[in-house]
Amino acid sequence: MSKAAPITMTPQGLNVPNFPIIPHIIGDGSGPDIWRAAKRVIDAAVSAAYGDTCAIEWMEVLAGQKAFDTVGTWLPNETVEAFRKYLIGIKGPLTTPVGGGIRSLNVALRQGLDLYCCVRPVRYFNGIETPVKDPSLVDMVIFRENTEDIYAGIEFKEGSKDAAVFYEWLSQTYPDRAGKVRFPNTSGFGIKPVSKEGTERLVRSAIQYAIETGRTSVTLVHKGNIMKFTEGGFRDWGYELAKREFGAEPIGKGPWCRLPNGIVIKDCICDAFLQEILIHPKDHSVVATLNLNGDYCSDALAAQVGGIGIAPGANINYKTGHAVFEATHGTAPALANLDKANPCSFLLSAEMMLRYMGWVEAADRIVAAIEGAIADKTVTADLAEMIPGSTAVSTSKFGDALIAHLK
Repeated sequence: MSKAAPITMTPQGLNVPNFPIIPHIIGDGSGPDIWRAAKRVIDAAVSAAYGDTCAIEWMEVLAGQKAFDTVGTWLPNETVEAFRKYLIGIKGPLTTPVGGGIRSLNVALRQGLDLYCCVRPVRYFNGIETPVKDPSLVDMVIFRENTEDIYAGIEFKEGSKDAAVFYEWLSQTYPDRAGKVRFPNTSGFGIKPVSKEGTERLVRSAIQYAIETGRTSVTLVHKGNIMKFTEGGFRDWGYELAKREFGAEPIGKGPWCRLPNGIVIKDCICDAFLQEILIHPKDHSVVATLNLNGDYCSDALAAQVGGIGIAPGANINYKTGHAVFEATHGTAPALANLDKANPCSFLLSAEMMLRYMGWVEAADRIVAAIEGAIADKTVTADLAEMIPGSTAVSTSKFGDALIAHLK
């Protein structure tokens, strides 16, 4: 009789059995190569940490090109329902279908499961040469709102009937604002929803994370000086929540405030923040921001420590417990079936997953194994370009090296 069982959510938090069922999507392009290596490392890390008392029961579900080729749809309902039922899952990179239909499979999963927090930790692994003088100063965790902003996907195509109807409504209802559209007949339109509720649940999660992990600050990143009622609302609602729910007190005469345990809540205009992460990275620990800002900032930060090849990601609903962990890079079709792709983004996302499950010892072993392989200068070709004197090995051989460090 199988010992495998689903992870469940209780009033006390996640209940993770010793043999949890975890759905996974292999991914497109380089995804299969990455999955084969990463699965071996994850399973070995769990075994090294817990012996035969714990193991993951992997359950493949379909999405992307493989799903389309197999069942004729890019994102089967069964896949979304599997993630819904089993709470926690992991995925490789997916092809975004061209043309009509789903505009992004990743966005569809996030919105379908209401995974409102996109969590992107960014840290440096010693030995990697990067474009900045001292990448070790970068140690941030970005909480990016996942369901609102322009990623809500409310758009009207230039020249379409919908665009004409929208502009006619705007002209009749708000003629002064319609007058700001310089070329209405050739304009596409987008609507940017930002809600108080959506802001509060994201900022609440970021502050709670900062408290639980001993971080020093939470920075609200926004463009509220221009978009006063959306991004400006995000900033104001964030401060209000920190004061109302966490007892933050003002610092001086400005909006900055401090929690009773010393964590500082502050804000920064987004364009200035892109300077800040280069000039003063130590001044920022946890970042809470809107969807588009978070997209820019997380990729820019990843470049400072070695690129998105080592950048993990998670999409989480802390209230229901649902979480999908994912490699943050693209499918890299040029590397498909060549056994050359770097599995670190997927592995570090798995490390996040294990830590979220409470399997901290296994998570720590994955990080230590990656640190060890980089120190030995035995890495995949993309990392070898940034590590002087290193040896470029295949994806599978890199997996072997990581497993050796686990032992």
